Amino acid sequence: MVTKKFFRYFQIFAFVSFLAFTACSEQQETTKEPNVLLIVVDDQGYADIGSAKLANDVSTPNIDKLANSGVRFTQAYASSPICSPSRGGIITGCYQQRWGTFWYGGPGLHDQQFRTIAELLKDNNYTTGYIGKVHYGSKDHQPDHRSFPLNHGFDYFFGHTSARKHYLNHDQSLEDDFQKVKKENNKSGQSLRQQALWENFDKVDTIAFSTELFADKAMEFIKKHSKEKFFLQLSFNAVHNFTHQLPESYLKEHNLNGYHDWDPAKEDYYEWYKAGRKPNNPEGREHYLGQLYYLDKAIGDVLNSLKTLNLDENTLVVFISDNGGSTPIYANNYPLRGSKYLLYEGGIRVPMIVSFPGEFKKAEISDNIVSGMDILPTICSVTGINTPEYIDGFDLSELLTGENESLQHDTLIWDTGHETAVRAGNWKLRTAKNDGHAQYEMVALEMGEFLYDLEKDPGEQNNLITEFPEIAQSLKDVHRTWKENLTNKEE
Repeated sequence: MVTKKFFRYFQIFAFVSFLAFTACSEQQETTKEPNVLLIVVDDQGYADIGSAKLANDVSTPNIDKLANSGVRFTQAYASSPICSPSRGGIITGCYQQRWGTFWYGGPGLHDQQFRTIAELLKDNNYTTGYIGKVHYGSKDHQPDHRSFPLNHGFDYFFGHTSARKHYLNHDQSLEDDFQKVKKENNKSGQSLRQQALWENFDKVDTIAFSTELFADKAMEFIKKHSKEKFFLQLSFNAVHNFTHQLPESYLKEHNLNGYHDWDPAKEDYYEWYKAGRKPNNPEGREHYLGQLYYLDKAIGDVLNSLKTLNLDENTLVVFISDNGGSTPIYANNYPLRGSKYLLYEGGIRVPMIVSFPGEFKKAEISDNIVSGMDILPTICSVTGINTPEYIDGFDLSELLTGENESLQHDTLIWDTGHETAVRAGNWKLRTAKNDGHAQYEMVALEMGEFLYDLEKDPGEQNNLITEFPEIAQSLKDVHRTWKENLTNKEE
């Protein structure tokens, strides 16, 4: 016969066992492999982040909140001053020149030996998603090419495969009508990119503001896979040209007249293009800040969704701009010289934040020299995956935890085919032999060879090449050796 005393002991034992099980479950929940969210933004200015306190007209409360939860880098570099090469460098951890991409129109991710973040994580049972802009080379739009996201490790894709995209229109009939008018009027010039969006291998027609739409799709993906470990790359086309394509409600609220899309029946493309760029657009900065407002809000919405689902503490979030700010569309790169398209600091030094609240330092600012190529090995380290030996980036984990605060790149190299740059310590050598692209994009490029001391002269105003010819020569030798060995890096 079971006594009351025995029954009481049994209740106590069951209760203690329940507490032990709950504690164990909670411990397992907090120590499971982390989710990864990689946010890539387009052409954001170095000064156009509120927490940097470099521009008094900028408000980015959600990006600032992300910075406060992690480490913001002041000397982070893209591997290129334009998007398609740089994005290849980010997703592979390698100099994109290793597979032949120096400038626009490169071959894209055709070389399978350079594995992507998504492929590495997918092989380790992560669910992977890509939302937003895809731009690696000339064949991104071909569903059978490796550059198409579903062919380099992503389970889900929603977005566009083009250098830029109309912010508001995503309907193939609109693009077809535009091309018809363009042909009828015998006009040459870039497309407005009003075509449908991709959802996996299907085309989707819609009218929606792309920044908000991409955030919505990101939140859907996170919610759907909240019980799994996931990797999501969220690649906004904001704040890329053409920034005048804002919601009518925003223009009205801010008393802006806006700027019209190109009409091939009424004007030449390049005349329209120039009129919308600095210094010709009196509302240009306001348009840019409008796109930045929506970008920041969208990022805040996505980060809040992580918090709502109790995923924020166990999600590594990396935020980076694909290249420097585009000054012709009124980005602000102060105090740096130059713009997107160029190898001045303004073209390659970018906003970058890494946040992992459960593991990394918070509210820290790092002046260490880092690269977008470091993202892949850092993700591999955090997720417990072996990092490929051939990569050019390195794991930033010890810097982010404070274990090794001196960790940084000794040397970084850039080559666009018409400009080169090498940074070693505080020294930077830049060479330029062709300014055709610069003239077209309305950015100033000084030709010749230039040596700068970036610690004393971050604005690259004082050419020291005649004073220190031996340093200049050593950096030239670094570039020459690097280029000779591009395809010979051991795997």
